[in-house]
Amino acid sequence: MTEDEREAALEKATKAMTAFSNKYLANTGTTLCQDKSIPAVVIKGLAEHKVSLGTPLCPCRYYEDKEKEAKDGFWNCPCVPMRERHECHCMLFLTNDNAFAGDETNISIDEVKKFSGGP
Repeated sequence: MTEDEREAALEKATKAMTAFSNKYLANTGTTLCQDKSIPAVVIKGLAEHKVSLGTPLCPCRYYEDKEKEAKDGFWNCPCVPMRERHECHCMLFLTNDNAFAGDETNISIDEVKKFSGGP
């Protein structure tokens, strides 16, 4: 993949992960962290993994073997803890009892770019 192709793929994946996040927030009744730079960086990390691994592997964890973890699916967003218990380690999807939960349930692609340092 050339640098231009990677940049285009990352732009597309960032848009897709932003749309997914907004839809998942609405479907689960969760909210974004009050500091929008946190969900922005998480969304960018998910997009980067979508491009490099083919799946949105949680960017907030350390993995001995990212490819293996991506294939296993446990930590692919939304991860099993989020799907089963509404526990988001990344602080992307927060329940109202979380001290860091904000009021917003939507983040724009422009906010993702702004708060994450670029495309």
